[in-house]
Amino acid sequence: MSTLTLQPSFARPAVRRPRKPMSNPTSVGLRLTRRGRAAFVLLFTVALLAIMAMRGGFAVASLDSGSPEPVRIIQVQPGDTLFGIAGELAAPGHVRDMVRRIQELNSLPDDGSLQVGIQLAVPKG
Repeated sequence: MSTLTLQPSFARPAVRRPRKPMSNPTSVGLRLTRRGRAAFVLLFTVALLAIMAMRGGFAVASLDSGSPEPVRIIQVQPGDTLFGIAGELAAPGHVRDMVRRIQELNSLPDDGSLQVGIQLAVPKG
């Protein structure tokens, strides 16, 4: 048969150590709680957004309008493609640039699809 003996044990009391004195008595140690850090980040973000909003006014377009590009209107026929139309108008080697200009003038989607019968504005010359 086994014997089990219990003896009372004592836990050491927690010892609080005094804080070290600050080297500069005028400086204040700052400890932020979780809520304080969140408030600081929020305040910093709001201040940054306010500065960006004030400075963002310089990034808008001017009131002066540019000179309109001279265009002519063509009607899309069956079998016409955007690259075919641009190839007839563009200088050799600049077909892709002309495709982009036609897309921008007419607000066409990037896939280059055209519908028969629509009218396209294309650059003159």
